[in-house]
Amino acid sequence: MKKVTAMLFSMAVGLNAVSMAAKAKASEEQETDVLLIGGGIMSATLGTYLRELEPEWSMTMVERLEGVAQESSNGWNNAGTGHSALMELNYTPQNADGSISIEKAVAINEAFQISRQFWAHQVERGVLRTPRSFINTVPHMSFVWGEDNVNFLRARYAALQQSSLFRGMRYSEDHAQIKEWAPLVMEGRDPQQKVAATRTEIGTDVNYGEITRQLIASLQKKSNFSLQLSSEVRALKRNDDNTWTVTVADLKNGTAQNIRAKFVFIGAGGAALKLLQESGIPEAKDYAGFPVGGQFLVSENPDVVNHHLAKVYGKASVGAPPMSVPHIDTRVLDGKRVVLFGPFATFSTKFLKNGSLWDLMSSTTTSNVMPMMHVGLDNFDLVKYLVSQVMLSEEDRLKR
Repeated sequence: MKKVTAMLFSMAVGLNAVSMAAKAKASEEQETDVLLIGGGIMSATLGTYLRELEPEWSMTMVERLEGVAQESSNGWNNAGTGHSALMELNYTPQNADGSISIEKAVAINEAFQISRQFWAHQVERGVLRTPRSFINTVPHMSFVWGEDNVNFLRARYAALQQSSLFRGMRYSEDHAQIKEWAPLVMEGRDPQQKVAATRTEIGTDVNYGEITRQLIASLQKKSNFSLQLSSEVRALKRNDDNTWTVTVADLKNGTAQNIRAKFVFIGAGGAALKLLQESGIPEAKDYAGFPVGGQFLVSENPDVVNHHLAKVYGKASVGAPPMSVPHIDTRVLDGKRVVLFGPFATFSTKFLKNGSLWDLMSSTTTSNVMPMMHVGLDNFDLVKYLVSQVMLSEEDRLKR
């Protein structure tokens, strides 16, 4: 009888413990109107928009690393170009009749002007600090060589003059003038070679990492905003009422909690693919990632940096992808000027710098393996280019 009583007592204690654990788990569930996954420029921008439009909404941002803007948004991890079609030649394709199409260039430029207006508004509101802390004027240049390419650039320049967005652009085929604009590009070049360049003084270099940090710092001043660092999303589930339950692991203490959100935004860069697959939405099935990265060569040598003040883009060869011509860029990072040259393609199965070597394999499914193969076959020139880039030695890259 005593044994039975003891067993019943133990069961009661156990059931009570389970009940208490269930209550604790339920109490740990956090509710939020908006959940932003990833602490980069995309989440920071959306959060800032929503804070202004719906200031009463509660907002939670989760970031796997120990700080925000540590991956793609970090100033050292991207080219920092304010893309406005001032120099990117692939935005102005040549039609079969030889004319130049500028529609995409105009759309790209207008889109960037909206970004600039948004940032200017945030400066006025005190959300962003002085503009020079995140955006600096760096001239944008296109540079080509060879008669056909010179003819193309001349026609492009003439076509762009139809839009007031490009009226400040200058054009030259004079070696001395181009050398004055970009000395490093002309150094050691055959004086008889046909060359041409355009230059727009109002181009920009943008530190997206700094914008991200400043926007999030402002969001943190609001009581209904929560930033959770060292927090990794492990599961997403859509509920019957169209809310989402997201399981988030604390990487420091090993615990996990559920966050119930009315709206979820995945701004996780290279981690977004696996999270989309985890969400179960049908749109994610055909998406895939490729084992390709990009690498820039960096110079902080004053003899180099002080002789180059521009972002200079070239023209891809016929049939080659747009990114096949490296560009040489002035950047302003951590308060000082540097020069970047690239990007050069690299091979990596990681989708993030701080990701896993298993990212590619773990994201490959029966639904996306065939689309991946079709993309490779349909873009064989791109595949050849990427393979050739991966095979380049450090010396080969410097020669380019």
